[in-house]
Amino acid sequence: MHAFNLHAKTLTLAERLADLAVDALIDEADLSPKPALVDRRGSGAHTDLHLGLMHASALSLWPMFKEMAEAAIEIGEVGLPLREALGRIGREGEQAMLTTTQGVNTHRGAIWALGLLTAAAALEPRAVTLNAARLALLNDRYAPQPMSHGAQVAQRYGARGAREEAQLGFPSVLQRGLPQLHKSRRQNVGEQNARLDALLAIMTDLADTCVLYRAGLEGQYAMQRGAQAVLDAGGSATLAGRRHLHELDQQLLALNASPGGAADLLAACLFIDRLDGAL
Repeated sequence: MHAFNLHAKTLTLAERLADLAVDALIDEADLSPKPALVDRRGSGAHTDLHLGLMHASALSLWPMFKEMAEAAIEIGEVGLPLREALGRIGREGEQAMLTTTQGVNTHRGAIWALGLLTAAAALEPRAVTLNAARLALLNDRYAPQPMSHGAQVAQRYGARGAREEAQLGFPSVLQRGLPQLHKSRRQNVGEQNARLDALLAIMTDLADTCVLYRAGLEGQYAMQRGAQAVLDAGGSATLAGRRHLHELDQQLLALNASPGGAADLLAACLFIDRLDGAL
């Protein structure tokens, strides 16, 4: 099912891409059991988030993703005009999100990652991460200067934040998430387990600024080690893997550490995975 378009009609490219982006966000939110993240079981390490809010937030971003894709089609090339159009549309989308959630930051990181990927896919689906990286490397002259929590943490720990991840062409997705997703599917573990394994693969090597902000390096090491332990035990489809996944969940909850950066990158992974068959 697509997020908004329930009736059979010919969708524009921009509408199809907006559907893919929102579907990726909703599928990421629904995926369970995710360690210390909002899912079908509960709110993880969050006190201000729940699954219904994540769904409402994702749906509120559909017009933004559509407008970003339309801007890419209209401008037609990577450059400062498109980058600054995306920045303006993204800021408007963030305000729509905050209005929907009554001020709760549900998807700010996802707006950046999936916004770039949606625009890049509208330009050229076969070069989506390359063009997203080229866009991310351009400076938006109108972007507000206050540093986000993620940017502050990235600077403090020398970590790769969301900005750098995009500028490098999403290595956590291309080198970790997607290969693990495809590997687990080949092992016929079921789609939900394959997606969980992809999330864990992203977590094994990510300096997640959400985790660093809440729990410092101790939280980051716990996340990386715990995720690797699940995969080493055979992944989330195995009994041993599930035991390790439960341990990781408990560890991160005790540290009040929620791997929101990894969740955003899983949504990016699901979006890229679906591009081939959808366009």
